[in-house]
Amino acid sequence: MSAHDTALAPLKQTPLHALHLARGGKMVPFAGYDMPVQYTLGVLKEHLHTRASAGLFDVSHMGQIALRPKSGKVEDAALALERLVPQDIVAVAQGRQRYAQFTNADGGILDDLMVANFGDHLFVVVNAACKAEDEALLRAALFDTCIIEPLTERALIALQGPKAVAALTRLCPEAAAMRFMDAGPRRVMGLDCFVSRSGYTGEDGFEISVPAADAEALATALLADDNVTLIGLGARDSLRLEAGLCLYGHDIDTTTTPVEGDLVWSIQKSRRTGGARAGGFPGATKILTQIDTGVARKRVGLRPEGRAPVREGAPLFADASSGEQIGSVTSGGFGPSVGAPIAMGYLPSSEAAIGGTVFAEVRGQRLPLRVADLPFFPHSYKR
Repeated sequence: MSAHDTALAPLKQTPLHALHLARGGKMVPFAGYDMPVQYTLGVLKEHLHTRASAGLFDVSHMGQIALRPKSGKVEDAALALERLVPQDIVAVAQGRQRYAQFTNADGGILDDLMVANFGDHLFVVVNAACKAEDEALLRAALFDTCIIEPLTERALIALQGPKAVAALTRLCPEAAAMRFMDAGPRRVMGLDCFVSRSGYTGEDGFEISVPAADAEALATALLADDNVTLIGLGARDSLRLEAGLCLYGHDIDTTTTPVEGDLVWSIQKSRRTGGARAGGFPGATKILTQIDTGVARKRVGLRPEGRAPVREGAPLFADASSGEQIGSVTSGGFGPSVGAPIAMGYLPSSEAAIGGTVFAEVRGQRLPLRVADLPFFPHSYKR
């Protein structure tokens, strides 16, 4: 298929597409899907509602994949997956989930993903724009160990915010006892679902994988709670930015390593130099050397000192009026919960000290930004 044909390809629809239209969703193309960017509340109010109450997000465009070990031993699937990621997957206990990254030979990030241990197999969630490539990668690398099963007949719903647990507990009493990053099969409204206590907003919440045919019924039941409202992609982006969470293809990509992306926390000691299973993943030499000796650049939080948002792509400079570009903004916008513009980007490590000042070039002007701690808004995970 040519690039022209791809551009003309019809947009895919999630199982909740009709619900989005019925509830006033403003639809836009996203990762090959027709997705709601906002509803009648608008992005600002949707964002604040999620922080104060509970927001329901359709993330069914994401890829869901089961890795089933041919040996019947889930530890064999975990060891096999460690060929592709720098994380300790063997140590993920049954009923738990872990954040990971696929890396390439140069240490760059091919995608980031969530991996859960369901007892007899691993359950993996990958980004929508990368899911075909991720499936191909898994098939090529793990064909000797695992059966790779894309779960194409499942939808994925995220329920996020301080009142999410009460809303879900009405339909799944077990949800109340779950902790952050617990994950596994659960009965929700009598349906066979996979539930994790996690999300992409910094708030407490859940992600629920549900059979596609039942997705609208489950979403409608959750929306019957007055505290729950539908939230679009616009607020999803501002929420994750306030939480300091990376967006693949923007804040991390094949040109950034996990160390440059400030994701060292996700690489356990067992996979680092001197660890029980050190290395053995693509780009290990570069990544482990960076952990041990440092990096030339890193992802940082940025707070514009004025009221004008600084958007993705804005070049960064050490000086207000001259000098060479030293970095760039990778995500930026207004943070409704912090009441100010916020951004993330890459700077030389020598310029990345918290409290330092750099300048972004916006429409021919150099605007000051202060290097800031991440997250911009505190996380509220249920530990």
